[in-house]
Amino acid sequence: MSIENDFASLRRSTLSASLTDDEVEALAVIACCRRLADQEVLIKEGNVDNSLHIITEGAIAVTRDIGKGEYTTIHVLRTGDLAGEMGFISGQPHTATLRSLGRTQVCSFERDAFESLLAEHPWLVYRVMQNIVKVSQDILRRMNAQHVELTKYVSRSHALY
Repeated sequence: MSIENDFASLRRSTLSASLTDDEVEALAVIACCRRLADQEVLIKEGNVDNSLHIITEGAIAVTRDIGKGEYTTIHVLRTGDLAGEMGFISGQPHTATLRSLGRTQVCSFERDAFESLLAEHPWLVYRVMQNIVKVSQDILRRMNAQHVELTKYVSRSHALY
């Protein structure tokens, strides 16, 4: 990928929503954009990974291990979504495995490279962190809504556990 393609991909993402073109260009310089093959693992459950990933094309399944080599999909991330943002911020192990669905393109940032922008681009770093929080809030809202719908379904159908 080239810086121009990386810039265009990053410009369309939620991460760059409040950034100027110059700030997106600074991000493109530290980004590593690549294509994932179908079912390629981007993040493995339990691993520590200091990377933030933006899905610039395609989709990624968020899966959890259910034992005996099987997994269940708990969410699907689409173009424009972020992946690994909580581990990027906290440095804690990931709670799910992320695997591509079809050919998927991601642009990734290592925390060290991102932090190197602090001296010259403090507002860029601040705005990116704001956008990470906004995206995380949106995900939490969707999950809460899904939980409420599931709870209504279970209580209405008198399902037994």
